[in-house]
Amino acid sequence: MIKVTQAFLPNQSEYQAILKSSWDQHWITNRGPLVLELEAKLLSYLNANQIILTTNGTLPLQVALKVLGGMGEIITTPFSYIATTSAILWENCKPVFVDIHPDYLTIDETKIEAAITNKTKAILVTHVFGNPCDVEAIQAIAHKHNLKVIYDAAHCFGVTYKNESIFNFGDVSTCSFHATKLFHTGEGGALFFSDKALYESLFYSHNFGHNGPHDFSGVGINAKMSELQAAMGLAVLPYMNQILEQRKTIVDFYNNNIDFSKVRTFTIRENAQWNYSYYPIIFKSEADLLKAESVLNKAQIFPRRYFYPSLNTVPFASTQSMPVSEEIAASVLCLPLYAGLTADETKLIVTILNDAL
Repeated sequence: MIKVTQAFLPNQSEYQAILKSSWDQHWITNRGPLVLELEAKLLSYLNANQIILTTNGTLPLQVALKVLGGMGEIITTPFSYIATTSAILWENCKPVFVDIHPDYLTIDETKIEAAITNKTKAILVTHVFGNPCDVEAIQAIAHKHNLKVIYDAAHCFGVTYKNESIFNFGDVSTCSFHATKLFHTGEGGALFFSDKALYESLFYSHNFGHNGPHDFSGVGINAKMSELQAAMGLAVLPYMNQILEQRKTIVDFYNNNIDFSKVRTFTIRENAQWNYSYYPIIFKSEADLLKAESVLNKAQIFPRRYFYPSLNTVPFASTQSMPVSEEIAASVLCLPLYAGLTADETKLIVTILNDAL
């Protein structure tokens, strides 16, 4: 069986060696030494400004919305994982969808201003498959209308734009360190931000509102990363160059061997250094996608319809039509891509796919 992705796992003894200090100290949560070490190493590796690690990748969205969203309207993309829209609704905000660009697959920044009202509090958009939004245009719109910007950067570990970490753009960027991601801590995530004035409100919000052992700055939740998760991150991080090299090899093979007369892929934004996080192919129709998917599945190859469906069609968030997002969501399929996928497996995927087109 060839799955769409597979978690990279370091040698188990390496993980256990890192975790030993927590065992010895009986300290496995509440921002122990391993969490602090991982935060410092990630800031250095990513050239990011500030970080708070979290126990998953959805809670950072909720914390950012709680701090910056203010129970108002949030302009967002319909082409993302459900967590993006669910977090908006969970925080008693209203998602206002704006359609996407057909090539970049990120929000169409030229349509954002038309969606702004006097109830708009923030823009929360997704860097899709690691492909950055037009961060400069979005920042200009936000500045003009006095709005906050939150990026769902779940797929963006290691991505840069004009040689700057993508996590340094916007008021807050969130990331997922789920086991299926490029870099992972099993489950996990992070808040990234540049404004030091935001640190206390974000930090307190992710730790029950604690402002010291017996004082509380306000309402908070428990979003802290554990030492068990941090140990996994510390064990995975040294392998990042190897992981990226293997994924690039697979991407290059796909780029050079898929029959692009029948399908297309997306366009990486100019001045962006991509991270080879996903490989989406876009069919001419949903029928063509379903045919190819069926043939691949019969060969025990399991790509994924990602993202599907377009979030503006989900019943609890249903809104006006978003024709580009709906068309892309119906016709996009992510091919298997992970460190450990062999050359023979990659050739098999392409051979079967091309035969099915």
